[in-house]
Amino acid sequence: MDKYNIFAQDQRLVILRSLVEANNDANESILQDCLDLYGHRISRDQVRSHLLWLKEQGLIELKDIAGCYVAYLTARGLDVVQGRTEVYGVKKPLLR
Repeated sequence: MDKYNIFAQDQRLVILRSLVEANNDANESILQDCLDLYGHRISRDQVRSHLLWLKEQGLIELKDIAGCYVAYLTARGLDVVQGRTEVYGVKKPLLR
């Protein structure tokens, strides 16, 4: 696995975990700040790409509100965060 995929998988897991911590929804700006806190300093465009990918996998729902994406965690997304389901492209969480 190359370095890009390692980072992308971790970034997607951070987004899902951040949604759990934010009561299952957050906008792209908040999620970008959360990624920064975990050492992932990425562009808004990269955040949006991850959000669209997560939506394609059924892990989140997205709403476009005045040009800003708001993400909502799905039951399947929660299963991934809790380690009940694995999705290729999202880092497997270490259970605490």
